[in-house]
Amino acid sequence: MQRTIVGIDVGTTKVCTIVAQVSDAGKLNILGVGLTPSKGLDKGVVVNIDDAVNAITASVEKAERLSGYRVATAFVGVSGRHISSLNSRGVVAVQRPDREITRNDVARAVESAQAVAIPTQREIIHVIPRAYVVDGNEGIRDPIGMSGFRLEVETHIVTGEVMAIQNLIRSVQKAGLEIDDLVLQPLASGEAVLTDEDKDRGVMLVDIGGGTTDIAIFVQGGVWHTSVISVGGNHFTNDITYVLHTPHNTAEYLKIRYGSAIAEEPSREGEEGDLVEIDTLTVGEKQKISRHLLNEIIQARAEQVVELIYNEIKRSGYEGLLPAGIVLTGGAAQLSRFDELVREMLGIPVRIGVPADLSGLADSLDSPTYATGVGLLRWGSRHGLSMLGPTHRSEERQGWGNVYERFKGWIREFLP
Repeated sequence: MQRTIVGIDVGTTKVCTIVAQVSDAGKLNILGVGLTPSKGLDKGVVVNIDDAVNAITASVEKAERLSGYRVATAFVGVSGRHISSLNSRGVVAVQRPDREITRNDVARAVESAQAVAIPTQREIIHVIPRAYVVDGNEGIRDPIGMSGFRLEVETHIVTGEVMAIQNLIRSVQKAGLEIDDLVLQPLASGEAVLTDEDKDRGVMLVDIGGGTTDIAIFVQGGVWHTSVISVGGNHFTNDITYVLHTPHNTAEYLKIRYGSAIAEEPSREGEEGDLVEIDTLTVGEKQKISRHLLNEIIQARAEQVVELIYNEIKRSGYEGLLPAGIVLTGGAAQLSRFDELVREMLGIPVRIGVPADLSGLADSLDSPTYATGVGLLRWGSRHGLSMLGPTHRSEERQGWGNVYERFKGWIREFLP
């Protein structure tokens, strides 16, 4: 039996709606894709609801026309500079007289883990169980059915600012849709481009979008560290605009057509083949600029991004402990030789992550740009629909529902 799910990636530069059918085996058959320029967002945060609503509506309508499916609900990605995370541990005593661990024990342990001080202006987006400890025995993935007296759980908690989350929810609802679940974008992207082996060995997912760079570090099969850096592809374009005094659309063209994260020395200074004629900010005027100069501008920003990525590795405590290296995805990850620069600066394996194992309109999604959108579908097919029934989804939208019930849903989501 097949079911239809929808993912909406509401980003700084684009809104991407993807409609897919999911088979019982979890195979995704892409029915429709709607891609429109994003408006009303800055660094992943809604700053103008009307503009955001119009962009979301246009994207959804395109996907509907292509798929022939009327979109009513969707899994929506959330990101932005307001996102933060922490790791927490919860401990409970096993309740049953025969000491068999039940799903209820696990839910209570997860609820205990979230008993941390969170400012009133923030709310929990995810509480993700990473691993369990039963009577001191660590590294247990699924404790249900085991015997023990004491159950501990390690969790990764993701929070966001209430106003930023509510504005995103309101924008989607004003576009005529309801939300199945909000999903942190790097977690969604990880669903699309990482393998279970990557997550077990230790890997860093770096999703470079237009306004932000989203990061998630996976260790021993679970997420250990997430963060959002307020630098993305638009910053490369803005640097080109400011230094070369050229219009924004020309700067974007130069970045895509001639840009490279590594600026090689030209064979001869001022060589004709190294020069490109471009518009200036004065209408009708042209100027010639050196490709080498262009790439020096891009490389300076690219090196800053790599340094910020390295800082997140250090913050996670897993420096030198990521055998699977870094997987780059997102639109800006396509910048020429950026993966090479990351590899040279950090000295670890680097590859570009592209969504795979799709059917239907799969060719249209063969790009890192669509990692989050495809990941939202995988999240929905693997976790979300078993986690949220229609009634529960309604409660979620009115205030994220009863906390204890949500934790039980998260348990169902993340246990095998």
